[in-house]
This record gives sequence, structure tokens and C-alpha cells, in this order.
Amino acid sequence: MKYLIRKGRLVDPAGGIGGVMDILLEDGRVAVIGSDLCDPSAQVIDAAGLTVCAGLVDMHVHLREPGFEYKETIATGAQAAAAGGFTSIACMPNTKPVIDCPEGVAFVKERAAQATGAQVFPIAAVSKGQLGQEVNDYEALKEAGAVALSDDGVPVQNANLLRDAMILAHRQGLAILSHCEDADMVQNFAVNEGRVSRQLRIPGRPAIAEELQVMREAMLAEETGAAVHICHISTAKSVSIVRRYKKKGVRITCETCPQYFTFTEEEVLNQGSLARVNPPLRTSADVEGIIEGLKDGTIDAIATDHAPHAAEEKSRPLTQAPSGMIGLETSLAASLTALYHTGEMSLSDVLRKMTVNPAGILRLPNKGRLAVGADADLVLFDPNEEWVVDPEGFRSMARNTPFAGKTLKGRVKYTILGGEIIYQEQ
Repeated sequence: MKYLIRKGRLVDPAGGIGGVMDILLEDGRVAVIGSDLCDPSAQVIDAAGLTVCAGLVDMHVHLREPGFEYKETIATGAQAAAAGGFTSIACMPNTKPVIDCPEGVAFVKERAAQATGAQVFPIAAVSKGQLGQEVNDYEALKEAGAVALSDDGVPVQNANLLRDAMILAHRQGLAILSHCEDADMVQNFAVNEGRVSRQLRIPGRPAIAEELQVMREAMLAEETGAAVHICHISTAKSVSIVRRYKKKGVRITCETCPQYFTFTEEEVLNQGSLARVNPPLRTSADVEGIIEGLKDGTIDAIATDHAPHAAEEKSRPLTQAPSGMIGLETSLAASLTALYHTGEMSLSDVLRKMTVNPAGILRLPNKGRLAVGADADLVLFDPNEEWVVDPEGFRSMARNTPFAGKTLKGRVKYTILGGEIIYQEQ
């Protein structure tokens, strides 16, 4: 199928393309970009009033399969991604069994090939079983199709093992995506250590538990030369550490999520376990630090950390409920609402952190760019349309989002993968 997208406002942070233009998609690629294009054999998509950019790339999602299919499956997660404007998503390995061998990577790829939504890229575990005791065979994992390595959900505590892992991953050209929290400090505590934890009279997860490991990862990246990526950065001091090491030329990147520049720890008082995430929601000063890091380029990417849970699990008391929230279907709108419509960032800069930057970190060729010859992965959205978040309409199996009932600005109309429409608003 050939598509001619007409009169859309193109935004391509990578190539600097902008303005109202037409795009011809043919044979799964972007064939032509120009004005007043005509191809009688193409199906026309009227994009007047819509923004057109490369399909969004989420480098941090949890799809729960294998082992936890009652929360989410690769198929439903891929569909949820498409509804949110994502054409490429990378899934974490904390499944059952853990994705720590070529057979596990092959399983994810096989299931993903059967899905009708976004393209799924497997991330393999740093250590066997995510136990932090023995590194995996990274050469075999890469050969099987793993695009990165992470023990997210069970952070690597052994610095010596992590150093070895960085050296070996560097040889394979794979980045290590690091969840930075000191396990002894955070244990299974539910909220940030601070005013709210004291008000609730429960122990909290201190900010320094994250900051210590961000510093450790930065120093190890400097020493080994490896590419290290900090997952879901949440404190202002963590951002400062990354900023400092970037200025030194260290190969360190980082991401944050909409919850960390939208909500503070106070949200826990309003929404209880729905606002429980790891790392936890922080203070208003941390939110300001995250936004500043996004603006000055210290924070490279906006990810979702899409973490589906069953309703019964999230209905438990705060200290007993699992951490995590879903985000694939709200991420673009939440980011536009908090960053673009407030005047904090330009539309191009927001989209850069959701397209070309994460694709570059994961080394996904032809992804995250809207250019002639690139994969025909696009999203068409109305940046100004307001809508109220209703989780009952989600494609995801899960409903655990603190954005429920909130008004966001920015609505996906079409998502196109490889030149085929995988989502169209009804």
C-alpha cells in the first residue's frame, strides 16, 4: 500500500525538517518529502492541522511476557504502544523466566512478530537470572537480537560485576541500562523519604540511594569507556551528576518519565498505590531539576517505564501494592502538556527525546528519523486537542495510571509502521 500524507506540519528534530509538507510512503520507506505531491495510485491521508513526525521510540517498557501474562502480553503492549504513537519499543527482561539467554530473546522476537502493534526490541539481562552474581554471554545475546542490557527492577549491587559487565558489553557495542537504587537503602519501601513518608509514618526511599549509584555508574563508565544509560532518573542531584560527567566526555546518557516531571510525592496522598513507582515520585525541587535537565539536554530521552499490574494488585494498601504505572497511551500527551504547552520546551525538542535520541542510544537503524529512505514509521497527532484520560478505553490490559481522569493536551490520530497503519483514532 502507498500512502500520501498531505498538508501535515512536519517536525524532524534530526534533520531539521519543518513546515507544512506532503510525504509519500512506498515499499515501507519514506519515498518523497515535498510540496503539492501527486500520486493517483496512493491512498491519501489528510493531515491538515496535524503534526507529523517519526514514530515514537520508547526504550523502557515492561511487557510481562513470559510469566505474567495476566498483567500484559507482548501483543497487548504492542497495541497500546501503537495507540500512543510508538512504533518502536524496547522491553525489559524481568519476566519469568528472565530474558538472559538467546532462547529468551528469540521467544520475545517470535511473539513480537505475531503482534499487530509497535515493533518490539528485546533487552537482555546483565546477569544470569538478574541475580547479580554472574554475567551473561553478551555476544550470544546480541547475535540473538538483544539491543541492550539491563537488570532493571533488580539493580546490580555488585560494583565489580557491573564493571566486568561494562567491559564485556563495550566489546559488543551494547549499552547497559541501569536502574540506580541502593537495595539496602530502599528495600521495598513505597514512597520517597521525606515529608510524605513522615506524614504517613512509613519508611521511605531516600534520594541518595539513587544518587550514589548514579555516581557509581558514571565513574565506571568513565573508567571502562562503556556506554551507560541511567534509567528513569528522578532527582535533581542525579541530573547534576550526569551533567558533570557528560561535560567530561563520558559516554553516559539518561532518561526520565512523565511522572517525574508532572507529579510530586504529594500525589501519593491523593492516589495511594496508583502513585507508587520505583524510583518514587520526589519533591517539587526535584521536578524542577528534571525539567531543567530536559531543557539543557542533560536528559536525553523520555521513556514510559510502562509497568502493568492487575487491578487487584494495585488495590492493595500502599505498603503492600507493587510499584509501577502504565504509560504508553499517555506519554506523548503528558509530555506535551507538561513541557510544550507550558512553554518550557519547543515541540521539536520534546519530540527529539521521544524519537531520534532513544533510537540512537539503542542503535536502531532508520528509526526515530523522518527522512527520505528511512523506515516509514510515523505518528500523526493533534498537539492541541484536549482529552480526559479514561483507562477503560486503553489497549493495554492494565489500568494502573495516576493520569486517570486528568485532562491532557495532544491526541494521536494515526500511527504508521513500515508504511502500514497500525492505529487510527476511531
